[in-house]
Amino acid sequence: MRTSISSNYLNKSTGAEAERILRNCVHCGFCNATCPTYLLLGDELDGPRGRIYLIKNMLEGETPTAKTQLHLDRCLTCRSCETTCPSGVEYGRLLDIGRELVADQVKRSPGQRLFRFSLRKFLLNTKLFAGSLRIAQAFKSILPRRFQQNIPLRTRSTLVWPVTPHQRKIILVEGCVQTALQPDIDKAAAIVFDKVGIQSLRIKAAGCCGSISHHADARKETLAYIKTNIDAWWPALESEPVEAICMTASGCGVMIKDYAHLLREDPVYAARAEKVSALYRDPGEILAKENIKTTATDKRIAFHPPCTLQHGLKLDGVIETLLSSMGFELVAFRDKHLCCGSAGTYSITQKQLSTRLLENKLSAIETNAPDLIVTANIGCQTHLQSGTNTPVRHWLELLV
Repeated sequence: MRTSISSNYLNKSTGAEAERILRNCVHCGFCNATCPTYLLLGDELDGPRGRIYLIKNMLEGETPTAKTQLHLDRCLTCRSCETTCPSGVEYGRLLDIGRELVADQVKRSPGQRLFRFSLRKFLLNTKLFAGSLRIAQAFKSILPRRFQQNIPLRTRSTLVWPVTPHQRKIILVEGCVQTALQPDIDKAAAIVFDKVGIQSLRIKAAGCCGSISHHADARKETLAYIKTNIDAWWPALESEPVEAICMTASGCGVMIKDYAHLLREDPVYAARAEKVSALYRDPGEILAKENIKTTATDKRIAFHPPCTLQHGLKLDGVIETLLSSMGFELVAFRDKHLCCGSAGTYSITQKQLSTRLLENKLSAIETNAPDLIVTANIGCQTHLQSGTNTPVRHWLELLV
């Protein structure tokens, strides 16, 4: 794609990066065929190619509008288009640049700003989130039906984090909202790693991975969370033979893999961020190389691969292969590459589109009537469960 980037942007690292990405695009439109929002809305500007042109126009000097912001907001950042693209266009990074440009030039309404700020602070305050969730769960039965479906059932922790020391060690980072929603997922992971001789280190000082702030255009807050995490993990990385940093939520994993890019120009943190990103491994990557002894359930299972796993981390098929090798019966379904509509806070900020995507996803999954749905990301798990009576669990819980 030919570009004429404004000198105001070209002299900055983000402008140069955007130009490089744009020039790889041959505007073939293959991306639209696998874009969830384009398939729903049929609007060129709600597909990757259209959004790429919106960002290109901004970089070439066109003033963005609220309409520009709307079309970029509607993107799920699922990165299905990246998997499809024959030219290797790094759409996700270009979208981050575009959203940052729009945020600087298009002011949201006071109501929108308050809503997005409150949402971030609510989700990032673990005590407030957990307390509010417990209250909502206690009064769930008397709430209107439209609210009930969005309140997950209370799950009590029944597992214990193993403390057996092993020579092999990983840092297993516990998710911020996941500890309140599904407290046994990280413990299940630690137990499974323990089975194969890997010790899972818990480092309590670490906080949110930064993805919630990142996708809400709060750049300074994002970088602050990233640096806090690096500072918390660094002593263990220097003192222990840590072979990987790991999270059970693939959405958080994609964010950690991006630390090196986000801090590439930071004179203090660039090298450390590069090491942290290089050390990150998804649980499926690690366990696929191990001999796990478990008893497979006789239930028919549908595995929903989160977009962050298959398109972000590029681990499509890894967990399915692992589960099948252990004797689990996996049920196939159509359109596995399409997003379920969770996408971080998207299910809250873009409720209508998210609901339609959820309905389509569950319709595809439940065609062959699985007994159980499993996934690899807490956001997908909670979102899917809100629309079905079929139990939805994290795949690691099957191996305990």
